[in-house]
Amino acid sequence: MQNKRNPLNVYFVKVAWAWTFWLLLPFIAVTTYQFAKSKFLYGPTKSILMVLRRLSALLVGTAIWYICTRFFMYIENLTGTCSTSGKLSEPRQLYATKQECHQDNGIWNGFDISGHCFLLSYCALMIMEEVAVLEGLSIDQNSNLHVVINILFLSLCFLTVIWVFMFLCTAVYFHDFSQKLLGVLIGLSAWYGTYRFWYLKPFSPGLPLPNIPLTSKKYSYSR
Repeated sequence: MQNKRNPLNVYFVKVAWAWTFWLLLPFIAVTTYQFAKSKFLYGPTKSILMVLRRLSALLVGTAIWYICTRFFMYIENLTGTCSTSGKLSEPRQLYATKQECHQDNGIWNGFDISGHCFLLSYCALMIMEEVAVLEGLSIDQNSNLHVVINILFLSLCFLTVIWVFMFLCTAVYFHDFSQKLLGVLIGLSAWYGTYRFWYLKPFSPGLPLPNIPLTSKKYSYSR
């Protein structure tokens, strides 16, 4: 796993948010719709609106992923310098970005916040928050819906195992301690700021349905 070109890194970690997004999307949609209809007794229209509200959590996650990765790149470019193997007689060139340096076969030395530590920790925590919905979901075990949800759940569990394993590999083999620590802290902050703070507010994607505070609602359900 010391090789960055290993299959898990190339085909999974490099596109970690895409895997997380496309597996959580049907899972959140199906479980939210089922809860809205069976537990809260919502009609089809209100159930679909609830699904759309919960799915907006994926848009929030996409925004967090995009902003944080761009921020990491900005910091690395801001703090970095390029080392090339050019001859001493050749004029020294200045490079503004890591990409320009690599195009000239140089090595960029900057403060590289671990995007893997950030994204893998955030994705794993987000999956754990969303699959907890199954604790209160009761479905006929002989139904096609039960099969679909089980397949999605097992896929998300398998994905989480990969994320945790690759997180440990990153922690052991790549980046400086400070770069890994900062990446993890940003990932934890993104999770805490959404699921433990913002999603408790009325104007937000909201928590997975079984965890929604019902103090102001007249609906009840049994876990």
